[in-house]
Amino acid sequence: MNETLIRSLSGALYIVILVSATLFLNSFLALFGIFLMLTVGEFCDLVKLPKRIAYPIALLAFLTFSFFIQNPIVDLVFWSITFVTASKAMLFLFGTQTTEPSLFSKYLYLIGYIVLPFLLITKLPLIENEFNPSIIIGLFVLIWVNDTMAYVVGKSIGKRKLFERISPKKTIEGFIGGLVFAVIASIFVAQYYTAQPIALWMLIALIVGTLGTIGDLIESKFKRIAGVKDSGKIMPGHGGILDRLDSIIFAGPFVFLLYQILNYVS
Repeated sequence: MNETLIRSLSGALYIVILVSATLFLNSFLALFGIFLMLTVGEFCDLVKLPKRIAYPIALLAFLTFSFFIQNPIVDLVFWSITFVTASKAMLFLFGTQTTEPSLFSKYLYLIGYIVLPFLLITKLPLIENEFNPSIIIGLFVLIWVNDTMAYVVGKSIGKRKLFERISPKKTIEGFIGGLVFAVIASIFVAQYYTAQPIALWMLIALIVGTLGTIGDLIESKFKRIAGVKDSGKIMPGHGGILDRLDSIIFAGPFVFLLYQILNYVS
């Protein structure tokens, strides 16, 4: 079968499953629990961490804090750890390290780069104290628009490399194009889907476009050090689940913080 067709069918199935499951709280949590475990497995393969330790950590954390414990202090602690890990990951990205991280760093990334971002993302649809799937679906729409248009613009007019030694195909023109189209899409998402302020969703689009791209580059560096093209093979033509979620697991916690700040101010 044609590779483009396989990629299209695989991507369409992924979108259908994601959107349909996100419409209901229990199926949303179940799907993201599965996504978390698959992502943990792929990350362990990339950095050579034992899965027999990583899986129980991830599963226990997800079941405990996504299904049962809802506490703003816990959320703040989780976000703080995530922020520290994100900062370390950016230093890792822009630094000259070409060998795999230390054992301590691997576990820190497992917790603060994979597990805790998933926990914070599962709280996004509940940020207004009732389940609102439009927030998480709208967020994915912006990520898809940003990724797609960054590719299209970069392929059409891209000349200057964004970060060649990590991701040779990404261009500055593509990055800007993806960001612009994500902001445009955010206006429609806000006005016709989420019924939330346009300014809020334009800001979310900027977060997604910038931090989502950084998240993609960070995963690319992990893959480059591991010597692999994709994090996994579960999605034909697309790679692994981490390849699909690298943007949202890095940008999502910052969108969560934005909503928390707005709720506190209001």
